[in-house]
Amino acid sequence: MSVRKKVPSLVDLCVQKTIDNVRYLGDVGETDAHLLERILPHCTVDQLMHVEKSTEGRDLSPVTDKLWKIFFEKQFGTNSTNQVIKRMRDKKVSYKWIQLYEAKLKEVAEAEKKSFDRIRQLYKKEVDRRQSKQVRLCTKVPPSSKRKFWADGGSGYNVSNVKSNIMKKSRIEYLKSPEVRNLAAIRKKPSIQRTNRIVRPFDLVSLRVTLEITLSSSSIIKKGGISGNGSTSKRLNL
Repeated sequence: MSVRKKVPSLVDLCVQKTIDNVRYLGDVGETDAHLLERILPHCTVDQLMHVEKSTEGRDLSPVTDKLWKIFFEKQFGTNSTNQVIKRMRDKKVSYKWIQLYEAKLKEVAEAEKKSFDRIRQLYKKEVDRRQSKQVRLCTKVPPSSKRKFWADGGSGYNVSNVKSNIMKKSRIEYLKSPEVRNLAAIRKKPSIQRTNRIVRPFDLVSLRVTLEITLSSSSIIKKGGISGNGSTSKRLNL
């Protein structure tokens, strides 16, 4: 004889259909507790939390409390679960497991935030330490308070500046000399034309010789040697 298959009842069909669409559950209203005990264990953590928050005017803890204890132990471990039970026993208090689950989530989030902040501070400190050891190029060199000395052990004065000052002084003395003034006066006079050629009183060679004699005469005059008029007559004869 063949065994007849049991025909499911209408309630069983409704429960199975609800389980298949458990992700759409919200406010369960006044649904019988024995039906919820068959349906809600198929919910995930987020789905069960949605049912808890959506259901108004009804406490679902008689059905869901044991489910939240299972989720607590799965996510936070057996040791944490036993520790919570021991604390409630020692303090003689009792909390719903959904409350304990939410409190533990908040505690873990705060601990993670503190750890992240500490890691970020350590990372920033390490970056600052490395940057402090880096070599940086200075665009502006600060003035040195020490005098610069030449490699050959000479004095610290700048030879180029001394030479420049000597040349300027010699040039000024030359321009103020009577010879240069006479030369300038001669150039201002009309030139004598001979066979369509301009005769210049001095050429470049004469000018150079005059400059050399002027410099030497100036040094001799300073020493009290030859007088200024004598040196002038000698240069004009050139």
